[in-house]
Amino acid sequence: MVHERAGQVALPEDLVDVDAMIAAYYDLVPDPENIDQRVVFGTSGHRGSSLKTSFNDLHIAATTQAIVEYRASQGVDGPLFIGKDTHGLSLPAWKTALEVLVANGVDVRAENEEDYTPTPAVSRAIIVYNRDNEGPRADGIVVTPSHNPPTDGGFKYNPPHGGPADTDATSVIAARANELMAAPDGIKRDRPYDAIADGIVRHDYRTAYCEDLKNAIDLDAIRDAGLKIGAHPLGGAAVQYWQYIADNLNIGLEVIDATVDPAWPFMTLDWDGKIRMDCSSPYAMASLIANKDKYDISTGNDADSDRHGIVTPDHGLMNPNHFLAVAIWYLYTHRPGWKPDAGVGKTLVSSSFIDKVAADLGRTLVEVPVGFKWFVPGLMTGDIGFGGEESAGASFLTLDGQTWTTDKDGILLCLLASEIRAVTGKSPSQIYAEMEEKYGKSAYARVDAPANREQKAKLGKLSPDDVTATELAGEPIVDKLTKAPGNGAAIGGLKVTTEHAWFAARPSGTEDVYKIYAESLKGPEHLAQVQAEAREVVNAALG
Repeated sequence: MVHERAGQVALPEDLVDVDAMIAAYYDLVPDPENIDQRVVFGTSGHRGSSLKTSFNDLHIAATTQAIVEYRASQGVDGPLFIGKDTHGLSLPAWKTALEVLVANGVDVRAENEEDYTPTPAVSRAIIVYNRDNEGPRADGIVVTPSHNPPTDGGFKYNPPHGGPADTDATSVIAARANELMAAPDGIKRDRPYDAIADGIVRHDYRTAYCEDLKNAIDLDAIRDAGLKIGAHPLGGAAVQYWQYIADNLNIGLEVIDATVDPAWPFMTLDWDGKIRMDCSSPYAMASLIANKDKYDISTGNDADSDRHGIVTPDHGLMNPNHFLAVAIWYLYTHRPGWKPDAGVGKTLVSSSFIDKVAADLGRTLVEVPVGFKWFVPGLMTGDIGFGGEESAGASFLTLDGQTWTTDKDGILLCLLASEIRAVTGKSPSQIYAEMEEKYGKSAYARVDAPANREQKAKLGKLSPDDVTATELAGEPIVDKLTKAPGNGAAIGGLKVTTEHAWFAARPSGTEDVYKIYAESLKGPEHLAQVQAEAREVVNAALG
């Protein structure tokens, strides 16, 4: 049910007490025997709240020590690039991590204390360093809970390929971190941040990243088109980057709101009444949608800038799946420098509309489980030109077919929307409307359903044989998947398909729910039927 104030600006009573949150970060000590207070790496690192004793100083010190030991075991002894976003817990966690890294003698590279670094800028720094240096390899840490509410903190590790760590790495790191929480004498940490700050090597992520954009985006085309572009950082790490782009790249871009406040009082509430920097949500993006006619293209990013939201005058906020489909069509018809057989990467819960686009382009579709880490190998070799997720996260190759980032890049995708508008003379939403005339209309949605820890664990281990249903919403079931067709990896859930519809169910990593993604090519009413029967199929499989 949508909250009665969804889409309205937050009120004082909606705001977190940032001082109390930071005090709790230092004062509350997690119990490693309490399953809810342990280090757990989901698809995007460890996340939690200091107020719930799930993201505190000991978590970060132990996790950082575990990363130090893991990288050493892998022979990674080059620089470690670390960046942080604008969440209230990010600066304290960044300082904790630096204290441990320096005590361990790691060659760490960090932004200044008052600066913010998007996830893609860290990924790009790792890739460029390892490309240009034959010696020790670099890796990185990003301190961010992405689009999560202001109460949350997040911490993730990016190995030398520059993208999210795989489960082989994160399982080792998490296990060791929990051991260290129980025996913190194993954590090396001898001086506070203020005592080591002057000796830390500062890295200018912003200039390097922004000046490099000309190698991935046709900035000349955007300049020549004379567009009026608005970029809203939503109070996140992109704020200084969009300002640099506005001041230096001359593409007709202005920053809509440069406010940074860890309580996010300027945000409009999300669907459930929470403050959440989800640039794919029409409620979180309500202020941009209300001013859609002011710009040829306006965009938003989440707090660490790895997601994108695209707003057009003729449509408003585009559904993420719709923009992914347009981006794929455009890139594979306007990037002659890419391999002629470069595949199209998508997560298996993304729209099947993308399948039709890829087939029409004559490109191989590479369908993988949820998690951007699955696109890393293809983006590294150029065998995948584009990798995208239904949650508005994507990245793609440089103009000449080289690796750009191996993590999601919301800034890049926002600029691509302007390039599409400049080159084609049409907004991405106008192009999607034309594609609908060709491929048909898609009705797509994601809903959540309650599930306890045991049910979520069972859902993650289902086999096709556990599904006894033969029909879904009036159509015969043609496939039941628990492994992704693109790489054979377990999807951590279930996908069921018919001729005109599909659903996928997978457990949430942070809440007591499972997520049902569903799509119908027969319209909204059929979609609703698919969603209702999906719950029945899953509940039956879970017993």
